[in-house]
Amino acid sequence: MENDYTPQQRLQEVNKAIQAVLLGGQSYKIGSRSLTRADLALLRAMRDDLEAQIASGEPSHLLDNTFVAFFDGR
Repeated sequence: MENDYTPQQRLQEVNKAIQAVLLGGQSYKIGSRSLTRADLALLRAMRDDLEAQIASGEPSHLLDNTFVAFFDGR
């Protein structure tokens, strides 16, 4: 399945994920259920790569097959 996100759209999603980690914490547990968000260091590396990619105007294949998951339901 081909990912049709532009680098700008990916950057927006990565920034949302970073904000979710910063505001809601890296992980939490309620009863027997737990949630761990994406690693903040990895998200920042993805953001840096996307910003460089956008600035250079050339696509990078570093983040191919990489997905960001959002779990919003605290």
